[in-house]
Amino acid sequence: MKAEIHPTYFPDAKVTCATCGKTWTTGSTRKELRVDICSNCHPFFSGEAQRLIDIEGQVDRFYKKLTARQTFVEQKKAKEESKTSPDREIGELGLTTRATEALKKGGILTVGQLLTKLTGEGDRSVLAIAGFGQSSLTTAKKKLRVLGYELPETAVT
Repeated sequence: MKAEIHPTYFPDAKVTCATCGKTWTTGSTRKELRVDICSNCHPFFSGEAQRLIDIEGQVDRFYKKLTARQTFVEQKKAKEESKTSPDREIGELGLTTRATEALKKGGILTVGQLLTKLTGEGDRSVLAIAGFGQSSLTTAKKKLRVLGYELPETAVT
């Protein structure tokens, strides 16, 4: 080691906290030290951290966001389920007025009833309804598939 290049070491340097006034001694290259905050008054060392978090409301905001997310997911799921509900009115398919009225006169008031007729009796039973033709049937099937309903495959004749 070279002589006279190292600072003087003080084994009994006095440290003073400017916040709470606590003093202690330690080893340092300076005779006196002043610190802004120490382990005596710092929130994480004194146990005040929990109170600070509660005061700021971070936990409450987190739980509020969490419940809002859960509500959103539940509403989205209910909306998706309602799209494929068999209790949906036949008018919600968006068919022409003539086709909708023909189905209602034929006793088909819900999407579930139309699906039952298509799966059980086939296309011919639906086409037998007065005022409901092949074009209306094709449009109805397309709209049902778009909404997520499963339709039976029809045999090509």
